Amino acid sequence: MQTKTLESLLENANKEVKRLSFEESLSMINESNSIIIDVREESEVNNLGIIKNAIHIPRGLLEFTLVPNSSNNPVKIDDNTNILVYCAGGYRSALAAKTLKDLGFKNVYNLGGYSEWVDNGGDVQAHT
Repeated sequence: MQTKTLESLLENANKEVKRLSFEESLSMINESNSIIIDVREESEVNNLGIIKNAIHIPRGLLEFTLVPNSSNNPVKIDDNTNILVYCAGGYRSALAAKTLKDLGFKNVYNLGGYSEWVDNGGDVQAHT
């Protein structure tokens, strides 16, 4: 079995999951059935805030929290839901989005990094 490097995992994730621009993200959020998932650690979210209306599910808990077309999901995610995933810089979100696709979610996108969102004037809120 060939060992995979972080670089190869990221390259594969970026091939399979579309990385959205700020404008594409805004359009998708405003015009469709979308959910935003923050996969950063609790301390990052508490210190910096969260994208407005996003839900926080740390990267390490995604597989345990979300199941396609399940009533156990914390939000109503179905095959028509666009899932936009972000982290601090876009790397964990790429891997998280790839994981969600591997689990069977259909419309998964990498929103990128929180700092990029903030730098572009995206709405944020304190984490509650």
